Amino acid sequence: MISGMDHFHSTEAAVTALRAIASEYGREIEVTHDIGADQTSRRTSAGFGVTTDPDGSLPHEAFAEFGGLPRVSVRLYPDDDALITVEGIDCPDIDRDDVPAFLRSVFDGHAYVKARRFPPSCNLVVPLPGDRTHKEWISMIVLTPWLNSRIR
Repeated sequence: MISGMDHFHSTEAAVTALRAIASEYGREIEVTHDIGADQTSRRTSAGFGVTTDPDGSLPHEAFAEFGGLPRVSVRLYPDDDALITVEGIDCPDIDRDDVPAFLRSVFDGHAYVKARRFPPSCNLVVPLPGDRTHKEWISMIVLTPWLNSRIR
């Protein structure tokens, strides 16, 4: 089993971890890869056909979609961080090493929506190891049935 404490030195190693988590939770996973500076989302200033960064490295980005509910996708950036989307809620700037723990928290049912009556607001709260949490503001009008079922 891959723990949340492992360091994923490459996008491919992180994708392998995502595939292991999908298998662990019995979920389908579909992965696409973008390789080269002209293909990755954060290298849009690269000219057409320019595949390497100025330092000579070849950036590799991957996008993974998990089947089932909640709807979850992960975009792994070449810069050792990720964007995880849960039921349409973007959780940006997740450290690549926290991705497995984040996904397990969601898939194990530990993630929840914290709602306040006044002033009305909602946050998706995802517990992480070491008494840390990741919080994202949610508009009440985009609450899906899964998010509604997680309100505390």
